[in-house]
Amino acid sequence: MSVFNRNDDSGVTRGERALLVVPERVGEGGLRSIEARVEEAAGLAAAIGIDVVAKRSYRLRQVRPASLFGKGQAEEIATIAEENEATLLLVDAALSPVQQKTLEELTKCKVIDRTGLILEIFGERAATAEGRLQVELAHLDYQAGRLVRSWTHLERQRGGFGFLGGPGETQIEADRRMIRDRMARIRKELAQVTRTRGLHRDRRQKAPWPVIALVGYTNAGKSTLFNRMTQASVMAEDLLFATLDPTMRHVKIPGFDKAILSDTVGFVSNLPTELVAAFRATLEEVESADLILHVRDISHPDSEAQAADVEAVLASLGLDKDESPPRIEVWNKIDALDDENRARILTEAARKERVVPVSAITGDGIDDLREVIAGELHSGAQTHQLTLEAGDGTRAAWLHARGEVVEQRSEGDRLHLAVKLSPENWARFQRL
Repeated sequence: MSVFNRNDDSGVTRGERALLVVPERVGEGGLRSIEARVEEAAGLAAAIGIDVVAKRSYRLRQVRPASLFGKGQAEEIATIAEENEATLLLVDAALSPVQQKTLEELTKCKVIDRTGLILEIFGERAATAEGRLQVELAHLDYQAGRLVRSWTHLERQRGGFGFLGGPGETQIEADRRMIRDRMARIRKELAQVTRTRGLHRDRRQKAPWPVIALVGYTNAGKSTLFNRMTQASVMAEDLLFATLDPTMRHVKIPGFDKAILSDTVGFVSNLPTELVAAFRATLEEVESADLILHVRDISHPDSEAQAADVEAVLASLGLDKDESPPRIEVWNKIDALDDENRARILTEAARKERVVPVSAITGDGIDDLREVIAGELHSGAQTHQLTLEAGDGTRAAWLHARGEVVEQRSEGDRLHLAVKLSPENWARFQRL
């Protein structure tokens, strides 16, 4: 479901001709080159079928409150759009409502900023009821301060946001009230979904299986790795944000009867704050995991910058490295490197702890990754002496699956065990 109506002048149409503009503030710096930013923004547009017919970058000496760009730059943008018959202007920055309106008037194009573009992608990708609710909430939050377009078409399209109010109410007041009421209803629905997921998570905590969460920059190859390790068929394409809704499957890890692997939404630089807040519930799965696999596209020229962006988003969710589940860096796509760079990456990875180079496409390094995961899940383990009822097969099976049974002997109706368990699993066992 798209977050923009495709049946009126405010929507985005697949194949629509677009001019992409990337502003660069003087002195802004950063890990990425302007060329890399242009290509990533073009990739975002391609993810929903927009035809980018021209790309431009502009250095901004100062940000103009009315239009972001200087007068001469804005006029040039309008000329380029007209020459290329573009009907859509994509601006790779967050625009204020005033800036968006001014640029629309100047260029005679629909204008969408980075936040709006990512919301559009998420609107198309959301497959579950919860995902659609989260996208809609983020979209409403984004539009709440804008209200530059009529919302009555959304009422018809989405099954109704409620009635517009009495005859004395102005359109903008009605729109504000409609948005506010709809957001309140969505938050209630999401709160119920969160409670349900919390119950499922509690049950998993009691189950004898560790949970491993995949995180990473969008298009780093998480879903391909997920499919390789679980023999699943999750959508895995060379597209930004190919996966939105979290998926879980059983995965085989040495020394464990079962483990659960969770594939999550990819991150991106300058992720809109509306989406960080809206998808906090989904990312709770990462917080409750036993282990985090940070999947990196090691062949990408901006791999370091992408890794920094992922760490920044995790930190914003309260998952700093020191206070979150342990994590392993998975350096994916080594198959995309030439021989010289591949040798360099393999050497560099060998010098680091908790780094595993792999190719999710060819399967290289996957067995090594399983071994490192097993070692990490068992790290910090201590041996505990336990006595169970001889008929307590559930707890005995739990211990065999989650820990390493060093010794086991029967004595009448008692079963004595010496079991090596990680601190997390020892805490879980005590809660059983």
